[in-house]
Parts: sequence; C-alpha cells; structure tokens
Amino acid sequence: MKRCLLALANLFVILTVLVLPGLAQRKNEVTALPFSETPYFVGERLTYNVSFSNFVSAGHVELFVAAHGAFYGRDAIELRAHVETTGVVYAALFALNNDYISYVDPANGQPFRAQQVVREAARSSDTSSDFNQPAGTAAIPDKLRTGEFPGTYDFLSALYRLRALPLAEGSTYYLTVRSESQEFQVELKVKGHEAIRTNVGSFNALVTQIRVTNDSAANNYHVQIYFTDDERHVPVLITAKTRAGDVRAELAGSQLVPGLPAKVPTKPVEVPQPTPAPGPIGTPIANNLLNGLPFKVGEQLNYQAFLATVQQPVGTIAFQVRPRSRYFDHDGLLFTVTAETTNAAQRLFFAKDTLSSYVDPATLLPFRFEVQLAEGKRRSKDTLTINQDYGTATNEQGRKIEMPVGTHDYLSIFYAVRSMNLAPPKRNAVSILVNGRAKTLVITALRRETIQIGTQKIPAIQLSLTTDDQQPDKYALRAWISDDDRRLPLRLTATTELGQLHADLVILPLTRQ
Repeated sequence: MKRCLLALANLFVILTVLVLPGLAQRKNEVTALPFSETPYFVGERLTYNVSFSNFVSAGHVELFVAAHGAFYGRDAIELRAHVETTGVVYAALFALNNDYISYVDPANGQPFRAQQVVREAARSSDTSSDFNQPAGTAAIPDKLRTGEFPGTYDFLSALYRLRALPLAEGSTYYLTVRSESQEFQVELKVKGHEAIRTNVGSFNALVTQIRVTNDSAANNYHVQIYFTDDERHVPVLITAKTRAGDVRAELAGSQLVPGLPAKVPTKPVEVPQPTPAPGPIGTPIANNLLNGLPFKVGEQLNYQAFLATVQQPVGTIAFQVRPRSRYFDHDGLLFTVTAETTNAAQRLFFAKDTLSSYVDPATLLPFRFEVQLAEGKRRSKDTLTINQDYGTATNEQGRKIEMPVGTHDYLSIFYAVRSMNLAPPKRNAVSILVNGRAKTLVITALRRETIQIGTQKIPAIQLSLTTDDQQPDKYALRAWISDDDRRLPLRLTATTELGQLHADLVILPLTRQ
C-alpha cells in the first residue's frame, strides 16, 4: 500500500522517473538526434491535476522553466517542479509538498546539479546531487543501441530532454535516470497517435509507452505519456496503474511562451495616457522596466460599457499599471481596476467596485488580491494572501483555499492573457480563482479580423473565454485584442441577466497629418 501511495504522491517523480528517453551517438558514427530549444523557453508554466482511484482531485503538479543565467559558475537553464497532494489524500493517506530544481546545459539539456526539498508528514529534507557528466569523446561509450543516449538524468531534466526529441512514430529511445540512489534503465516507444480530450481541450496526441528493463515493480506501473504533436511536445496526459487504483495526471493549465516571429507593422492604436497616480507606499525598485511584456508602468486603459437596451454608456472601467515597488515584502507590480455605473444605469442598478492585484513582475502571478465591492445596498471587502509556492490562498478570516500552483485572480489574468501566444487557432489554459474556487479558464484564439472602435478600424484577434463548468460558454465571453506588439484589449462582450453587454476601449481620434 505504501508503494502505491508513493506512486500517487510523487506523481512525476514516479510517472516521469519511469518514463524518460534519450538519444545517442556512436564513437565512429557521430550522428546525434536533433535537440529542440523550444521546451526550454523561460517562463513556460504547466499545471496538472492528478486523480487517483476514486479521488477526482488527489494532488497537483507544476512544471516551470524558471531562468537562464549563470548558476554555480556555469551557463544553465533552471527547471523547477512542485508536487503536492491535496484534500483527503493529503489529510488521510499521504501528505506531500515537494519542490525539485534541476540545472541543465542549454546546449544539450544535460543536468549538472539537482536539488530537492521533500516535505512529508513525518519528515522534511533538503538534498542536492551533482551530475558529473563526462565530456568530449569520454562521453561516448563503445557500444550504444540506436536511439540510446549516454549520461545520467534526474527525473525533471529527463522530462524536458524527452520533449526536445523528435518523437518519431515507431521510434524507441533509451536513457538512464537516477532517483536518489537508484538508477532506472528506461525504454520509451512512440506507439502512434490518439485523440485525447482534457479540460484544457482536445489534442491529436503522440502516444508513448514506458518500459523499465531493470526493475519489474516499476515496469508494472504501465506508464503512458501523451504529448502534443507539435514542436513543444507538451505532456497533456500521463497515466499509470497501481494495485490501489489508476493514477491520471491531466494538463489543467498552461502558460506557453511564444517564440519571436517577425512582426508585421500595423498602425498604432492611440490610447490616452494620463500621468500615473502614485501607488501605495513602498520601496521603489531600481529596475522599473518590464522587459518582454506588452505594457508599461503607468499604462491606463479606460472603457465605456454599453447594454443593448440603453443608448448611453451604462458604466466606465479603468485599468492601471502602478509602479514596480516593494509591496508586502515582495518585489511586485500593482494592477488596479475601478468599475462603476453611470447615471444612465441608475434605474437598473448601482455599482462601484475596486480590485487590486499585486503580482510577481516575472510571472505576473498574484501574491495578494484585494476586493472592495459596492453594489446596490451591499458593501463588502476582502483580501486574499496567495502563496504560489504551495498552491494556497488565505482570506482575512483565515480560511484557506487550495488551488493549483500558477493560479490567477480576476485582474492578473487580464494582463497575463496579453503576454500569451494568441496566434489563431492557439488555445491557452490557466487556473483562475472564481468565488473562492479554482477553475480552469480556456482562452482560444478564434480568428483575425478588423473591428471598428470609434472612428478607427483596427486589426484584432478574437478570443473566446470558457471554463470547465457544466456550461463552459454560459456567458459567451469574447474579447478582441489588438494584433500588434501592445496586445491592447479593444472590446469585451458578455451575455448577462440584463442582456448583451459590451465594453469598448476609449481611443483618441487620429488627427490627419
């Protein structure tokens, strides 16, 4: 039973330790299989929900490409993973909350150092291992099978190296994977294609089967991994069988970093930019630049909201990016939005709501979320303190909400979407907190089209926003994002109890030169 619980609790430690492939070149036949850099784009974040037996949500896993820089005197990419059991499994079966870090060579994906922090119910440990990979001709053994790869990997670096392979149908790959003091001789075979449906969407996936040739107990898990059939090779589903029940790790959210395709110049959209108001008191950060993001500190976006049955605007919405500073002992950005009804809407309802989201400048994930609502006679306020490392949010009353690592709030997602790859028909999925519960939000780029805002015709990308509810498109949420470097949200529409609602960005009229 304990071995089955370990299979569940370590999720990827078991589901990927037993899974991972490799490549090879012979001493007299220097022909290496391709190495793709795409899976190593800094900022990519993948979140998985794990089910076990009859437990629909037994835990979650996050994979994150954290950084590229100098580590331990070497140029390296830092890979991170977080594995955690939740709910009944955490409370009654196996309490686990582990972190894994692997530092790999950007040229070939080989690890030179791995760290793990293990937090179980009865023990906690922090260990590290050095992978002293041989170099030059010493790295090439005398005899290797076709598809075999020299060197040893930890489970995390091996998973990413697997994604960097061609994964050609019918091919078999071999690799040595080390977990603590045990080594596994792993064989991965690409069996074919299969249509896989998850909460994130449907995929024509590559099906791979794992064999562990030197450990019959590990081999009996019958692990299969399903990868997207594209250059990213994202694992969308991992399955394994244990005596206590089946284990299933399913992609629940993804933040994929696009490459740098050539941009087609488009006519700029002119948006009024008032002088930024000062943010909350904090220690200013010297580097206030937001490298690689489509917005700048001080950006303010103003919208007018309309109902189909009312000719005048029924509301105004103002978003603002406040200065980067030291907020609540974090280096952060502050996003704010204020939405209020106008006089034209007073006979229908009154509202003035203010949201504030404090986010990490590198990931745009929130660490604090504040809400002040004034709707009719109802007044309320709340604050969530969010721990992205452990996948929890705690309100002012001390109630703890469990959520996948990498979960957004209502406001942070508004900005995070703008940094995603939105080339149609691209689909992104993220976890978002809705009324105290984590839900999967799927952002689908439907099509490119030109829309008119005021007097301007602007190239845009239409998006649909759906959830993992029983009625995923209940509110028919749609957004149009400018098809340029700024990725401005131009128009937002939804179906409400009061009818069709749309909000348009207020744009300065162009002056003829």
